[in-house]
Amino acid sequence: MRALPVKALISRLPAPVQLALTVITVVFLSGCEPEPPRVLGTLEWDRIALPAPVAEKIVEIKVREGDRVSAGQILMVLDDSSVRARRDAAGAEAERQQALLLELREGPRSEEIDRARADLQRVRSQLRDAEARYRRLAELARQHFVSRDDLDSARAAAESARAQVAAAEALLLELERGTRSERIDQAQAALERARSEQQVQQALLDKLVLHAPRPGLVDSIPFKLGDEAPIGGPLITMLVGEAPYARVYIPQPMRAGIQVGDAASVTIEGDDRDYPGRVRMIRSEPSFTPYYALTGEDVSRLSFLAEIQLDKAAVDLPSGLPLQARFPDASANVVPSTAPTAGGDDAR
Repeated sequence: MRALPVKALISRLPAPVQLALTVITVVFLSGCEPEPPRVLGTLEWDRIALPAPVAEKIVEIKVREGDRVSAGQILMVLDDSSVRARRDAAGAEAERQQALLLELREGPRSEEIDRARADLQRVRSQLRDAEARYRRLAELARQHFVSRDDLDSARAAAESARAQVAAAEALLLELERGTRSERIDQAQAALERARSEQQVQQALLDKLVLHAPRPGLVDSIPFKLGDEAPIGGPLITMLVGEAPYARVYIPQPMRAGIQVGDAASVTIEGDDRDYPGRVRMIRSEPSFTPYYALTGEDVSRLSFLAEIQLDKAAVDLPSGLPLQARFPDASANVVPSTAPTAGGDDAR
């Protein structure tokens, strides 16, 4: 007896039976479709820390952990007494250097020049008297009427008067020529240095009042009122961003099929809702790289850290929740790991 084809046998069945077979076939085939790749991870928010600019005492805390703050809102105040004193000292030094620079640019006053001329005339008169006395003693010394010591003292007095005249002439010439340009440049540099120091202290003083750099949630305040945090210590940690992100680890066999920008669906443990998102970052280096897992079969143990940015539907979710992420578009792109066949291309 000749066997009939399956299609012919089904066509001979009653219509209700054919419909039932069709439904069963569709359900069976749909259950055989591969499930999209999924990975595990945790829910995170972008964090920013506000460090302590100086080691000063906390005098005021204006927020609590869990508060939502807006950009520019005052969060904490540190003691500013010592920084303010340094700022004022730098300002006073800047004023002194400004006055000194103005004096050098104006040059010497006419009264100073007149006084220098009078001093020059005075020392010149003293020089004439010292030279005349030396000449008299020299004549008497040749006649042995004065001692040698008196003559030496007169000679020394004349030379000292001559040196004083030279110094007075140089001082008068300096005043008449005015201030040297090099001294003005030095005074200008000193003034700029003093002003820069004042600006630095003012900027540091402004940092003692901590403002929220952007809208967000106060996550932690590790120090309390009256504490003195070390320089660089985190005074306040904030959670920022419009929505959280999922931090997941992609196994090596799935890495080739997932790229930045791919769509993802995130499910939170205990929550039946699916939160859509997109991959925003994948690390190029594996997170766990034991020496034995660089080649061979153990390469499948490698994992690549990735971040999936969620939309605003997840804005109320806290950080740290365990989750699962699926990549619907990556199911067809995942490259299965294959081992080379013996004989290479010649094997048939």
